[in-house]
Amino acid sequence: MLIPIITATLFVSGISFIGVLFIFKARIKQSILKLFISVAAGSLLTVSLLDLLPEALEADIFEPQTIFATTLGSILFFFLFERVLHWHHCRCEEDERENNSRLHLAYFNLIGDAFHNLIDGFLIASAFMLNFHTGIVVTLAVVLHEIPQEISDFGILLYSGLKRSQALLFNFLIGLTAVAGAILFYHFSRSIEAIVPLAGAFAAGNFLYLATADIIPELHHEKKSSKVITHSLLLLAGVFIIILAGIILPHD
Repeated sequence: MLIPIITATLFVSGISFIGVLFIFKARIKQSILKLFISVAAGSLLTVSLLDLLPEALEADIFEPQTIFATTLGSILFFFLFERVLHWHHCRCEEDERENNSRLHLAYFNLIGDAFHNLIDGFLIASAFMLNFHTGIVVTLAVVLHEIPQEISDFGILLYSGLKRSQALLFNFLIGLTAVAGAILFYHFSRSIEAIVPLAGAFAAGNFLYLATADIIPELHHEKKSSKVITHSLLLLAGVFIIILAGIILPHD
């Protein structure tokens, strides 16, 4: 059963990678990237509040207070991480450092995405361990969830200042954490199953912090009314894309 599990997780990573390649081949200006991160903000909020946290609670392994405490701890961790390293919105000096002032967006997004993909790997492995048909259905569900999410994540990496080749490489490598998660769950399912809700809560905290403390404040800097409306509509589009994917093929 391990071979179908690995094949399925590689398929998920590959399909998401193909979606990202579409963006990679295009020349994207900074103003266009803001459109992508508008969608990303909505999708990150929705994945956190309507996907990761509900799943963590429905597992019924930990008390709700423990789940939300883990989410709170994640938010505080990334806040302190930014404060200590003095990365948060470093716009006070117009020098060579200005180009790297958004790199923390990339780091935080990659960390949260790694946890999210790890959980997807757990999910796919557990489904195949039930039966092959369930594994196929869950794999397709994860693909529909992941494609819009990965495209949004790639937009964040580009907006943070990474080169397109770097963003593509990091996106691909982080995508492989789903494979690692599946293999770990297959071999250590009894030990890992108990911590999956906490990993989901931690990832939710990361995504919530990234969306509310970093991405949305970036959007607030836009003053032109037409662009403000566009960014707002795209943020809502990010919300509805994730909701629609969940309705068509729920994680359950």
